Amino acid sequence: MFGFFENEQAKKIKGHLCNLAALAKADGNVDDRELNFIITVGKKNGVSASEVRKLVAGQTNCLADLPGTDSERFDQIFDLVDMMLADGIVDETEMDFCIMMAEKLGFRHAIVGVLVRKISQGVKDAVPRERIKEESLSFLNYNDLPMR
Repeated sequence: MFGFFENEQAKKIKGHLCNLAALAKADGNVDDRELNFIITVGKKNGVSASEVRKLVAGQTNCLADLPGTDSERFDQIFDLVDMMLADGIVDETEMDFCIMMAEKLGFRHAIVGVLVRKISQGVKDAVPRERIKEESLSFLNYNDLPMR
């Protein structure tokens, strides 16, 4: 999927998969559940399992474009948090990585910890993704804490 002349959407997908791969590696071990999660996200976005494995293994260059909308930013941080929880162990390094990535995605420093924990708790409580998204984006707008 990733060729010499990648379109913007392909770059965003690749960047997101690279972020997920970096999180999977944050605790020093890529668990099978983490790898399968990344492959699932890749497949949903038209990326083959073999291409995802190359990204995770570092065989493909990972330069990312940031998502352009609040909704896309949320979707990416949601997937990062969801994957952090995939192996059933929340390592402090993984939590720190999610918080750092939330900032890099454009969320304000003052709220990234709350946002990551809100998503994490929602996932643990089996709250539907769209409800977590609505509540999180509402929280961000209500508190007048716009994206950077």
